[in-house]
Amino acid sequence: MKRLAVIVPISPFESEDIVLKSVEHLKSLDYNDFEVRIVYVVDKNLKIAEILKKHNVKVLFRENSKGKRAGAINHALKYLKKFKPDYIAIFDVDSRPEKNFIIECVNALENCKNCYIASSKRYINNGINIVSETIEAEYRLINFLLSKSGFKQFNGLIGVLKGDILMKEMLNENAITEDADFATRMHIKGYRAKFVKTTKIYEQAPITWKDLYDQRKRWYFGGLQLWKYWRLVRNSEKKFKISWLLSLTLTYITSVFSPLLILAPFIILSYYKSLRKFKVFLGLTIHVFLLQIAAIDALTSFITKRSVEWKKIKRIVK
Repeated sequence: MKRLAVIVPISPFESEDIVLKSVEHLKSLDYNDFEVRIVYVVDKNLKIAEILKKHNVKVLFRENSKGKRAGAINHALKYLKKFKPDYIAIFDVDSRPEKNFIIECVNALENCKNCYIASSKRYINNGINIVSETIEAEYRLINFLLSKSGFKQFNGLIGVLKGDILMKEMLNENAITEDADFATRMHIKGYRAKFVKTTKIYEQAPITWKDLYDQRKRWYFGGLQLWKYWRLVRNSEKKFKISWLLSLTLTYITSVFSPLLILAPFIILSYYKSLRKFKVFLGLTIHVFLLQIAAIDALTSFITKRSVEWKKIKRIVK
C-alpha cells in the first residue's frame, strides 16, 4: 500500500473556524487506497493545536515561527521520515481542492518520470468585493500563462509532490518565497512540474488593497532573492531559462502594460456577460499601479537590506 502525507502549515493568525473548515474539507477528499497521514503544523497558537487534536489528525506544535512557512513544512518532513510517504500534498489553511485532486495529481506524477510536483488551475472562492474579484480575473490570466510556461511555479507548492524528492531537498528557510526558491532549484536539477487539467483547487484572495500590497511586496522581494541562481539557470534548458527570466523581469514593470487596460472593459463584458463585473476594470487599473509600487518598494528594501515581514491576511470563513 502506498503512503501519502498531507501537510498544512498554520500561522499564529488563523481563526478556529477557518482551520476547522480546512480539516473538514481535506478529510472529504478521495484518497483511494492510500495510507494517509494528515499533518497540521501549528505555530505558537496553542488553542488551535488543542482543537485540532480532537479531529483525528496529527498536530505538530511549534512554540516559535522559525523559518516561517518553510520551517513549518520542514518540521513536518522530519516528523514524516519514519512514515516514508511516496507522495506529499501541501495545502494552505484556505486551500479547497476538488474531491479528485489528490488522485489526479498522483496519476500525473506516476506518468511523468522527471516531474517533482503536479498541481492544477487555481481559482478564487471569496470574490466578495472589488479587490478579490480583481484577483479572480488575474488568476484566469495566470492559469493560462502557467499552462504555457517552461517554469511552472505553483504558488505555495500547493499540489502533490514526490515524497523522496521533497524529503531529500527540503525547503530553504532563508527564502522569503520558499515555493519559488524550491521550484527554481528543482528545474535547475532537471525536474519539471506537471499542470493537471482534470481537477481544480480553490483558495482565498486578499480582500483589502493593503493585504494585497503586503503580499505582493513579499513575493517581489522573494523573486529578487532568486537571482543568486542565475549562473545555474543560464546553463539550463532554454524554455525554462526564458520563462524564468520573464517571470523575474516583466512582472516587475507592470506599469508598462497599462496601455492594454483599454481592452479590459471589452474582455470583461465579453467574458462575464454582466455589467456588475464592470467594476473589475477599475480594480485592474488600481491593481496594475499597486503592483508597480509594490515592486519598487520591494526592490528598495532588497537594496537597503531591509527585511520583509509575512503579515496577517484577512479571511472569510469558507
